[in-house]
Amino acid sequence: MDLGLNGKKALVTGATKGLGRAIAETLLAEGCSVGICARDADGVSNAIAELSEHGTVCGSAVDAGDMDSLTNWINSSAEELGGIDIYIHNTSGKPQKKLEAWINNFHIDLMSLVGGVGAAKEALAEGGGSLISIGTTATAEHFASGSGSYSAFKAAVTNWTLGQAQVLGAQGIRCNVVSPGPIMVEGGDWDGIKQGMPEFYEATQKTHPGGDLGYPEDVANAVAFLSGDVAKHINGVNLTVDGGFLKRVNY
Repeated sequence: MDLGLNGKKALVTGATKGLGRAIAETLLAEGCSVGICARDADGVSNAIAELSEHGTVCGSAVDAGDMDSLTNWINSSAEELGGIDIYIHNTSGKPQKKLEAWINNFHIDLMSLVGGVGAAKEALAEGGGSLISIGTTATAEHFASGSGSYSAFKAAVTNWTLGQAQVLGAQGIRCNVVSPGPIMVEGGDWDGIKQGMPEFYEATQKTHPGGDLGYPEDVANAVAFLSGDVAKHINGVNLTVDGGFLKRVNY
């Protein structure tokens, strides 16, 4: 199936590793030009060097909580790529308990989405664009120690993105969310849990009907589908990618 991505220009935040990296790789494989960002300058440079073997890539180090830094990256990427057709919001802070850290995550998780879309929406609207935010199944059901800054702000990200399906949708910009369940990323959170908390990992694994956690490419494939012209009539959807991990019936 041709997803209708060839020649499109995509921006992916938090794209040097994990889900963001898999998304960037998949979009490149489908013929997109991609702009990436992350906080670590060396990580961005290394990712650009590796990803450039597969297509056109640009990027820079960005503090997603700093709106000037984020806006500069969006504007420079749009100029270098020749526009923006797809915007993937993937930045998120680690779960926090202290108030000061919650405030920091508020800017990284939520305000970087609102401000980033504000900076990108004119370019997105020009050709009929796609906004996809990365959510989490932790916004839908109680899990582990319960809601913290991570799931609380992801819930806000999901609500805001889906609400924009009506507002930005009227400007030709589709707005959807992809919500992963537990995903095994090499060197990531669940990899650490598998090594340090094997009983909890195995208990979580058993709650998946298929018997295993997901992988970054599972999420990336869902993002690629929703980004393409093949999904041109899908707007305002929260697509769960969890292998049946959630137990609620989703009408």
